[in-house]
This record gives sequence, C-alpha cells and structure tokens, in this order.
Amino acid sequence: MTNPLLESFEFPPFSRIQPEHVEPAIDQILAENRKRVAELLQPGRESTWDTLICPLEDLDDRLDKAWAPVRHLHAVISNDPLRQAYHACLPKLSAYATELGQNRALYEAHRALAEGEEFQKLDPAQKKILRDALRDFRLAGVALPEADKARFKEIEQRLAVLSSQFEENVLDATNAWTKHILDPEQLSGLPETALAVARQAAAARGLDGWLLTLEFPCYAAVMTFADDRALRHEVYQAYVTRASDQGPTAGRFDNTACMEEILSLRHEKARLLGYANFAELSLATKMAETPKQVLEFLTELAVRSRPKALAELTELRQFACQQYGVEKLEAWDLMYYSEKLRQHRFQLSQEEVKQYFPATRVVSGLFQVVEKLYGFKIQQLEGIDVWHPEVRCYEILDPQGEVRGRFYLDLYARPKKRGGAWMDECIARRKRHGQVQIPVAFLTCNFTPPTGDVPALLTHDEVLTLFHEFGHGLHHLLTQVDYLAASGIRGVEWDAVELPSQFMENFCWQKETLELISGHYVNGQKLPEELFSKMLAAKHFQAGMQMVRQLEFALFDFRLHLEYDPARGGRIYELLDQVRDQVAVFKPPEFNRFAHSFTHIFGGGYAAGYYSYKWAEVLSADAFSRFEEEGVFDPITGRAFLEHILETGGSRPAVESFVAFRGREPKIDALLRHSGITAEDRP
Repeated sequence: MTNPLLESFEFPPFSRIQPEHVEPAIDQILAENRKRVAELLQPGRESTWDTLICPLEDLDDRLDKAWAPVRHLHAVISNDPLRQAYHACLPKLSAYATELGQNRALYEAHRALAEGEEFQKLDPAQKKILRDALRDFRLAGVALPEADKARFKEIEQRLAVLSSQFEENVLDATNAWTKHILDPEQLSGLPETALAVARQAAAARGLDGWLLTLEFPCYAAVMTFADDRALRHEVYQAYVTRASDQGPTAGRFDNTACMEEILSLRHEKARLLGYANFAELSLATKMAETPKQVLEFLTELAVRSRPKALAELTELRQFACQQYGVEKLEAWDLMYYSEKLRQHRFQLSQEEVKQYFPATRVVSGLFQVVEKLYGFKIQQLEGIDVWHPEVRCYEILDPQGEVRGRFYLDLYARPKKRGGAWMDECIARRKRHGQVQIPVAFLTCNFTPPTGDVPALLTHDEVLTLFHEFGHGLHHLLTQVDYLAASGIRGVEWDAVELPSQFMENFCWQKETLELISGHYVNGQKLPEELFSKMLAAKHFQAGMQMVRQLEFALFDFRLHLEYDPARGGRIYELLDQVRDQVAVFKPPEFNRFAHSFTHIFGGGYAAGYYSYKWAEVLSADAFSRFEEEGVFDPITGRAFLEHILETGGSRPAVESFVAFRGREPKIDALLRHSGITAEDRP
C-alpha cells in the first residue's frame, strides 16, 4: 500500500488520505527519526549548525508535514475512524517530543555549539534559535533525575490525550443537540438569512420546517433576534451547559473529570521543573516576566473599564424595562435587548449591515488591502486537492511575481467541524540547499453558509474575524526567516503572537478599506456613508461590557493555574465566581458551565495565557496608531510593518520587532482609545 502521508508534496493529497494511513506513517517517520538522531549523536562527531541543526530541522519538517493534514482533517471533517487514528498517534508524538527534549546527549551537542567558536559567526536569528532551544531542553526536563524524567513523559502523553478529549467532548455535545420546529411563530424575529439556514439544516435530515443547532451562527441568531423568550432560554441553556453535568445532555460528554486532571497534571509538571505553579511555567516563554505583572495589567484594565461596563448595563436594563416591560434581565436576554437598544439608539441593525458584506466581496477586498499595504497579489489556484467542495486555495505573489506563500480558506460552519476560527500551519518556510520551501497555511472560520440564491453574508464582527485570522496567516506566510524554528509564528512569544492578527482588525473600521470590502449582495452598492457613520457611532457600543467579559476569561484562566492547590483541586467555579465578583457586571445563572467548553485553555494552547489577547492588543492598537498618523495605506508604513514584524517572525524578541517598527516601547493609550475608554471612565 502506498501511503500518501509518506510522499513528498507541495500540497497535501487530501482526497487520498485515509484513516488507515495515519498510524503507519507516523510510526515509520518516528522510527526513522529516532535512528537518524542516534547517528547525529555518535561519539566524536562535531556539532555545527550544518551537521546538527539542519539535519534536525529535516526530521522536524518531515514529521510536521505528515501530521499537519491529519491534525487539520480531524478538526474540520471529523469521523470515528479518523478520530481513533488521531488519538492513537497523540501519545506517540508526545513521547517522541519528550524523548528529544530530555536527550542529554542532544542537549550537550546544542550547548557545545552555543559555547563554541562557531556561535559568534552565526547570524542573530541562529543565535536566538540556539538560546531558545537550550531553554526548551530545560523546560522538557533534560536536567531531571531519571525517575522524574519518566514521570514528566507520562504527564505530557496524558495531557495530549486529555486536551484532545476535552475538545471532542465539546464538539460531540454541540452536535448532540438540535431543536426541530414546525411552527413559524416560534421563530418570530429571526432574519430570513437565519431562517434559510435552519430550513436547509432540516432539509438535510429529511425534515420539514426548521432545525436549530448549537453551531455558533445559529446560536447567535437565536440569541440576538428570536422574540420567543422561552426559546432563547432553551437554546442558551443548551449552549452554556455543553460538555458538563448540566443541561439537556447532562453527563453524556461531561468534561469535569477531564478538567480536574488537566489542572492537576499541569501543576505537577510545573513543580517537577522547579516552578511554583503552571502560571510561572507558562511565562517562561512569554513577553510578560512575572505573574504579578500579568495580574496588575489585567487589574488596571478592569479598573479602567468596569465603570463604563456598569453604566452600559444600567442603560440596557432601563431600556428593556421602559420599552418592553422586562422587570428582570436574564442572561438569555442580553444579546436580544442589546440589539434592540443598538437599533433604537443608532438606527443600526446588524442584519442591514450584513447585506453589504457578501463573503466573496469581503475576501476579494481583503486581498486588495494586502496588495495596497505590501504590494503583494493574491490569486486563486485551480485543481488543488481539498477536503470539502467549499474550500478554496490561493497563492500570494510578491511584486517580482515570486510565490511567497499559499493558503486554504474554509469559511463556513458545518456538522463535524470544530467551532471557532483559527489559522494553522500546513507547511512552514525554510531554506535548504539553496531552495526555499514555500509556506502553506490553513485559514478556518465558521460563518453562516450560502442558502439558495443568497450568498453567504457576514456580520461586521465576522468581517473582523476573517481579517484577524488572515493576520495570523500573513505572519506565517510572509516570513523571510530561513530557519524552521523561527519561521513565521514559530519562536514568537505567545503573548505577542496575536499582534499581526489584531492589527488587521483595525482596517475593518477604515473608510478606505470599506470601499474595497463592501458591496450590496443584490446591486453591488458600496456601504452608504450614512450607514458607515452609524457603525462608527456604534463602534464603542457596550465596549466596557465586552472588555470586562474578556478580562473575566483572562483573570479566571491565569488564577486557575496560578493558585492551583493539589489538596483542594481545581476549585474551578469557586475561582470563576471570585473573578466575576471582581470584574463582571452581570452574573450568569447557576446552571452556566462556561468553563466546560473553554477550549482555548483546556484544549488549545492558551493555558495561563489567555491574557495574551489583551496584552497583544496593546501592541496591535499602538502599531496601528502609526498608520492613523501616516495614512491607512501609506506604502512606507506598510513596508515597515512587513519588514519589522511579519518578515522577522521569531528571529528576535517581539519587543525588539515592535520597537524597530514603532520607534519606541508600546503604550496602552491606543488600546483604551480604540475601546472607547477614556480618562473620564476611571472610578
């Protein structure tokens, strides 16, 4: 049997990859890699960049290229055989990574290179890669006694399985709930676009009427527009109790034990490495230096934004009471009456705005933004093997016509696809034997799909999401670093990795950009000036409430890992209640189990790092302020951002890249201004 995962390819052969290919390919690559590592470490062999680092990069690159399409398929078209194959490989990959990290001879070879004569001849990126590698050996337990090394390895393997299990429980719980509706009165208030999707979902299962799901576009439409309060309550409860001991699927996909074990193992891992807690371990690879610094940063933002949030909530309560007779605002009322208030105050409806943002227009306009900023052209590639008919593939060409990167775009929600939006690596850039390996990215969203003759229409928030993920994509694709370990987002501190993504969001509020990305789906008319003025007026609508919500997530995550006590367990909801007492302005109901589906920290890479979104937002807002000063599409400023941020990747500390672009250290002022929070908002 030929195995497509073992072939050399520019694009993964998705249509040929089957679940039965996965484990044999990974087994073979790991066995060959282990053999090659042993050869590289034979006694008497000199450690140089070319004889040690380059061959190791070859091994990493081959494994990455085989595993990336598997990891991606597992996220976007999950099925039981693929899930089983994926899970079978997780402990093997974790064991291999830990073996390398704990390989004393490999560590000594790196150290010999770092301390030898050749080190001074290396360029700054190579020096940083070596320093980072020595740090990572320490964080992998290379200096631990053998018994502790073995335990560390067990922990890493178990954490890999648990994190994946957490995500799968959330996905399964999301897919397990539907509500079949035959009476159109129950759906009063829902816009035609949402009704069309619900009709389409019902028809796909051979049902009449409408089918509601917990996929985010459907959930958001119900919570924002459904006049039936009981329906909103039912959908809200189903959504916020996913994968928990509460709600309609209580206990079936319960993540409680999974979360407790993850927290316990992370704490044990940190203690093995000599850290007091996992939060301290997390900061070893980030810009922030101490837990105190992170907590002070988040607390300062809370102090600045909470008074505004309280005033916004008071206004919402008064509006709901006076206009609609609602005596007590419940959690399932917030989005609904917020939309009513937005329409009342600004005469602005999300549904009206959507008409001007058909997905195809937004995507082509986004490509024009990139061309204006950096001089690059983006064109679609035909005949590329993809995993779903809706997926498109593109390449980015520099001003000389050279290919700089390629990416897949998978925009729409569907069953068996992980929720949310993300960028992931498919292939990373590197230079070997004079040849540049062209980077490839996966860009994934979960927007409402087209229905019938109506194209997919994006809310302005979804436009922001697309620009955000594309910012990550550009960071990965436009890098000019030739070494795998610092190419693109690799080697970038986690709390700086959101800089290019959040930076791109700013363009969605600029008139020059809206001229490119808007066009009414019926007649192609640009977003009218009057409507744009309303959008700008409403830009900071409930900005305080949105800010404290994000701060709640960030403080909860950080304290959860900072204050973990093995004798007391995770105390997950006890801590969450404490954080809410500090920063939240609206308390959700007792049955709310938000943490049970908080995949960022239990399934993704944001553990003790969710604060990174706000930390990097300081950088991105401050970086964009230079464009505000010099011109939104000023080519000199665009070239500077490309050169100092996007192309440098992880080849130097993030703060150095920021200072090179901005000419100074970052300031918080631009973030507060962009959030509509002023000095007057201080208590």
